[in-house]
Amino acid sequence: MSDWIDIAPLEDIPKRGARMVKTALGCVAVFRTAEDEVFALDNACPHKAGPLAEGIVHGTSVTCPLHNWVISLETGKAQGNDEGQVATYPARVEQGRILLERSFLRARTAA
Repeated sequence: MSDWIDIAPLEDIPKRGARMVKTALGCVAVFRTAEDEVFALDNACPHKAGPLAEGIVHGTSVTCPLHNWVISLETGKAQGNDEGQVATYPARVEQGRILLERSFLRARTAA
């Protein structure tokens, strides 16, 4: 049995965009870079819980739409002088489909 959940075609998320994805195991923000890399993070900014899926994606970072905190898509850590971190989850693209790692989603902490 595969431990990956097929959530959507890659083209469902615009380049340098994001979507909130609801799975049976919870909701995560999924981001697509200009280079077609995908990343999955908790949607709440560590600062004031801003909706990261509504932020601006640049390189491998996202800027929170509320207070302009910059969060690394690779590590979930706040950049610059800001402190804090959001959880990240394994994501990949296979045959044009976005996949999320099931066991990491299952291990999420309840918000």
